[in-house]
Amino acid sequence: MQNFEHINATTVAEAVSALASYKGKATVVAGGTDLIRTLRNNVLSTYPEAVINLKTIKGLDYIKEEGGFLKIGALARLDAIVNDATIKSKYQALASAAQSVGAWQLRVMGTLGGNLCQNVECWYYRYPNNQFNCLRKGGQVCYAIAGDNRYHSIFGATGGCVAVSPSDIAPALMAFGGKVLTSKRTLDAKDFFVASVSKTTSLGDDEIVTEVQLPTPTAGVKSAFVKFALRQAVDFPIVNCAAVITSSGGTVSAASIVLNAVAGAPRRATEAETALKGKAIDETNAQAAGDAAVASAVALTNNKYMVQIARTMVKRAVLACK
Repeated sequence: MQNFEHINATTVAEAVSALASYKGKATVVAGGTDLIRTLRNNVLSTYPEAVINLKTIKGLDYIKEEGGFLKIGALARLDAIVNDATIKSKYQALASAAQSVGAWQLRVMGTLGGNLCQNVECWYYRYPNNQFNCLRKGGQVCYAIAGDNRYHSIFGATGGCVAVSPSDIAPALMAFGGKVLTSKRTLDAKDFFVASVSKTTSLGDDEIVTEVQLPTPTAGVKSAFVKFALRQAVDFPIVNCAAVITSSGGTVSAASIVLNAVAGAPRRATEAETALKGKAIDETNAQAAGDAAVASAVALTNNKYMVQIARTMVKRAVLACK
């Protein structure tokens, strides 16, 4: 690892001020499960001049119900989310999503904010010592398009880049209609995640996540999260899916279905939602929802199999809400 300045922030204001003073040449660390390996392997084309430690900010690890919302501080550990009684009973998709993140050792270190803000896992981007200076790092080429694209976008490129959003928490947050609070503003989850060639969120250089809010589910709501990975216990998703479905009188009155790891940002499967509304949750209708979710997919050379996996993940998530 190269040298950098290490700053222990004790308040959100201190962290933001430190970020602003480095004018885009600093980064933040919480659990460190993403950043440390990035720095250790010299992944980036430019090394940060400073790392601002957020773990020293007290009081950002809460989980509470307040004012019709579930409120979770950005520093809440993923393991705490998994084991919270309220989340397990009312927000099953979120609990399952947190449970699916890595092994226990990663969940007790990793934070909610870190999982939402993590960078892409494309192996060309992550290759040590910046061996592939790709588009995301200011280069001229997306090496995955003509190279090994087994785990890349099936819904087109973002500015020429086919890397995908790897978060497990993101689709659950979006499916619940959640919001992300930052040091500057409040954003709908769908607006927080961006498909950009240079970033995965809409955060500015001097902005950090402070809280996530999920509205209290109404009567008749059920939710589910499913994930496909090669090593189910520890791997990043090849495809994951969250569904939040409201049923009344045996038929679906509202549905929110979100796929991730299939595009540059979490993808709302609106076609699947439309196919499901007004119908019962059964094998046939769940299959139709899965078919609709991938109707516009355009696979790359090596990832056609992901289309079928995405179809199946939607079907399973829907059936789990029966």
